[in-house]
Amino acid sequence: MTVRWGFLGAGSIAHSSVGPAVRAAVGHTLHAVAARDERRAAALRPARVYRHYEQVLTDPDVDAVYVCLHNRAHVTQVGAALRHGKHVLCEKPLGLTAAEVAAMTTEATAARRVLVEAAWNRWHPRTRTVETLLAAGEVGRVERVVARFHGASPPPGNYRRRAALGGGALWDVGCYAVAGALSALDWRQPTEVTATAARWEDGDADVTTRARLTFDAGTTVDVVAALDGRDDQLLEVHGEAGVLRLPHPAFTAGAAPATALLTPRGAATRVFDYPATDPYRLMVEAFGAAVRGEGTWLVSLAESAAVARTLDAIRAALAVPDRAAGAGVSPRPGAGRP
Repeated sequence: MTVRWGFLGAGSIAHSSVGPAVRAAVGHTLHAVAARDERRAAALRPARVYRHYEQVLTDPDVDAVYVCLHNRAHVTQVGAALRHGKHVLCEKPLGLTAAEVAAMTTEATAARRVLVEAAWNRWHPRTRTVETLLAAGEVGRVERVVARFHGASPPPGNYRRRAALGGGALWDVGCYAVAGALSALDWRQPTEVTATAARWEDGDADVTTRARLTFDAGTTVDVVAALDGRDDQLLEVHGEAGVLRLPHPAFTAGAAPATALLTPRGAATRVFDYPATDPYRLMVEAFGAAVRGEGTWLVSLAESAAVARTLDAIRAALAVPDRAAGAGVSPRPGAGRP
C-alpha cells in the first residue's frame, strides 16, 4: 500500500523537511497540498493543488493528512481530518493544552485512525538510544535534569510572536526540552512548578520562559525555552550512577553527525557517535508502517499528553495572565533573558 499524503499548509517546515521526507520514503507519495498561497503549494510538487483545506479532507485519494498550520489551528484541523477518515500527522505541539490533546486522542480512538505528533527528533537514532539507556537505569535514580533550547528569533509579524495563534518559545521549542526531561523520568508529572517569562516588545508571546520542575524524591528539572537568536541546546541527566549528556544540538540533530556522552560515576566516558541522518524520513516511514497496520515505534499520544500537562503547569505557574490560554509572562521585555 502506498500512503497518499495531503498537506494542510505549505510553510517552511513542509518545504525544508516533511515534503522531501515524503518524497524520499519508499511507499509514500505527496498527493495533494492546500494553502492560501497556491504557488507555495505547487512548489511542493503534489499531484493536486488546492486553495481550501476542506478540499484535501474530502479528496478520496488522500490516506494521511499532515497538519502544518499555526499552533492554534491544530485542534480544529486534526479533528476535521479524523472525522473525514484520514490518518493524521500533526506538527508539534499537538495541542495547546492537555485538554486539546485529550479531545484529539478521543476522536482518533473513535475514528480508528492513527494520530501522531510530529516530534521528529524522537525518531533520531541518538534520541532512541538515549531513551533506551535511561529506561535501563544507566544513570541510576535521576537527581537533576537540565534541558534548554535557545532557537532562532522569528521575524516581526511571524505567528510565533502572537500568543493568540499559539506562538511563543514555550510552545515552539519548550516542547522539545520538556519531552527530553520527561523521558528521563518515565513521563511522570512534577509535583511543584515555578516559572518566569519575558515577551517581545512587538508581540504578546513569550520570547523566553524558564521553569523549575520538582518531582518526587527531590528530583529537579531546569527548563529554558527561548526564541532569542542564540543557537544553544543541551540535555543533561544527572543520576546517582552517572551523567548522560546530549551536547548541542541536543534536540535538532539530523543533517550533521551527532554525539551522546554517558559518564558512569568513577568510570570513563562512553561516546556514542551517529552519522548524519534524516529523522523526518524515519518519522514518515514509521507513520506509514502504522497506517498499514505494521508493528512500529511511534511517539505515543500518552507521551504527547504528558508533555502538554507539564506545559499547562508551567503556564499556570507564570504570574501574569496572558490572552492566549490563561498563562502569563513578565511585563518587562528583558526579564528572564539569559
